[in-house]
Amino acid sequence: MSKNTARFLLVSLPASISPTNSHDEALTALRSAVTTDYGTVFPFSIPEFKIGTLDALVQQADELAKLEAGCEAVVGKVGDSLKTILEGDEGKIAQQKTVNDKPAEQYLKSFHWNKIKYRADKPLGELIDTLQKEINSIDNQVKDKYNAYNQVKTNLTTLQRKQTGNLSNKSLSNVVPPSLIIQESDYLETHLIAVPKTITKDFLKTYETLAPMVVPRSAVQVAADDEFTLYAVTTFKKHSHDFIHKCRESKWTPRDFKYKEGGKEEEKMELEKVGKEEKKVWGEALRLGRTAWGESVMAWVHVLALRVFVETVLRYGLPLNFVCGLVRTTPKLAKKARSSLDVSYSYLGGNAFGRDKKGRVTKDDSSTSADMQAAGHMGETGDYSPYVCYEFEIL
Repeated sequence: MSKNTARFLLVSLPASISPTNSHDEALTALRSAVTTDYGTVFPFSIPEFKIGTLDALVQQADELAKLEAGCEAVVGKVGDSLKTILEGDEGKIAQQKTVNDKPAEQYLKSFHWNKIKYRADKPLGELIDTLQKEINSIDNQVKDKYNAYNQVKTNLTTLQRKQTGNLSNKSLSNVVPPSLIIQESDYLETHLIAVPKTITKDFLKTYETLAPMVVPRSAVQVAADDEFTLYAVTTFKKHSHDFIHKCRESKWTPRDFKYKEGGKEEEKMELEKVGKEEKKVWGEALRLGRTAWGESVMAWVHVLALRVFVETVLRYGLPLNFVCGLVRTTPKLAKKARSSLDVSYSYLGGNAFGRDKKGRVTKDDSSTSADMQAAGHMGETGDYSPYVCYEFEIL
């Protein structure tokens, strides 16, 4: 992880933290609590949504926790796909990771709820369902496209290996002259055997007695490279299977080759065709990856906004009067930023927080019950804070 990685805290506090219940003053108080030593606070606007019953809110808090984890996972998977297709080039990857053609951090700092895509007058349950379907769709589209790319890339690699490999695996269309291959014979058959160079003497001494009815002195050297020598050997067809089996036992590689008129040209055309297809699908996968990364980040941030809203209602009650701020900090300073917030707003936690003899904030774990977790008041790690706060990174 880069030392310059940003970590964000999405914090919601009741407007009553300011004497006048003013949103602006509450945001100023939040900035003062964090201090510039630990992070920078930006306003984060969240609209008011339609609120159902308390039971529905508790259930939605649980659904949103799972959905947020799903969104984060999809963002990560799309990022991994971009990393694969761009061969780990961090500079090029960063260029593709944008939200509405701007860096993700800039999008966060200027976040506004997308009222066209996610109408705020819709019930919370409907908004959650819409976001769930959207993130699933993004995940499936990227998965399908990158599977298609990996398939065509594998096909291209296989064809390229046939052109550039050694005599034990490369295409023999350019290597074997048709005159060496016995064709249209009812009794005889030509076999092509790739023999490691270190054991060619053993091959020449033993191939005639390897199986019945091998034509004596039929071994002809066809070609050689740094690793293998390719021989053509003639046997009677009825003993071909036995000969091939014994070759493999001797660590010689029988090559499956049938001469075909124009085969060399066909292979060249196939390589060109698959090469063009690979470039085409690569471009499609890259464009989809760029779009999907931005869209999945947007969905994730909207889910976070909903989590903050639902948690705010459960934590602070009605009528709603709260301020939400985005704290931009670092992995190293995030803990200090939260400790500073704990000092300023521990009183919001009631009996769950107190102070020791030196005036330092302490947490009374016995006061944080399972009911708080069930009501959405505790994070996924079970760590209770006296205010609404979600911590995340966009990598």
